[in-house]
Amino acid sequence: MSNPFLTRGLDEVREVSRPMTLEGTINRTGVLLVLCILAGDYAWTHAFEGGAIMGAVLGGFIIAMIGMFKAEWTPVLAPVYAVLEGLALGGIAMFFNARYPGIALNAGMLTAAVLFVLLGLYATRIIRVTDGLVTGIVAATAAVAVVYLVQMVLSLFGVHLPFIHQGGMLGIGISLVTTGIAAANLLIDFRLIEDGVRAQRPKFMEWYCAMGLLITLVWLYLELLRLLSKLNSSNR
Repeated sequence: MSNPFLTRGLDEVREVSRPMTLEGTINRTGVLLVLCILAGDYAWTHAFEGGAIMGAVLGGFIIAMIGMFKAEWTPVLAPVYAVLEGLALGGIAMFFNARYPGIALNAGMLTAAVLFVLLGLYATRIIRVTDGLVTGIVAATAAVAVVYLVQMVLSLFGVHLPFIHQGGMLGIGISLVTTGIAAANLLIDFRLIEDGVRAQRPKFMEWYCAMGLLITLVWLYLELLRLLSKLNSSNR
């Protein structure tokens, strides 16, 4: 499983008398998306930048870590996470949009398109999420996480990995790969949600799963922003 947030809760929580449902999970996901979008609009209109964005990112990360170990708290944690991530994304999107007008909306539309296309492919079993596929996505996601972690550490010393941020064929190719890996994580999220419903996990797991899905969507949106910015810069 590549999304550790979803993995931990679905592995540890057992059956209860009031189980989660697919409809309930979809509804919770919708609530979180609305909160995220509204918070993003607030950040955009109030010109969030710098410290405010970093504060929202850090807060969202802490909330996600708490939720990973305390799944029963996610009915409260998930909405807070959605708001914090919305504030962060709104500020980040505003920065990209200032350089490349329209890029924020395009990234959002592509994120929604990828979500619904993959959901359709999964629901119709055109794509089957086998154990082998899961293992491959896990390995690829871990590799991306290691590279990003190394970049974060090196940036503290003023060193940057050029291929992560540069345009050109190499930079665009790497962004395409990381965007594809982020999108592939949605397939695993769908499978875990389906497994949770089938195993009759507790009702609060609807919030937990919705929050895990939002985490993947946030990552996908950021990767699409990065990819589109490189495509735009290469055309100038």
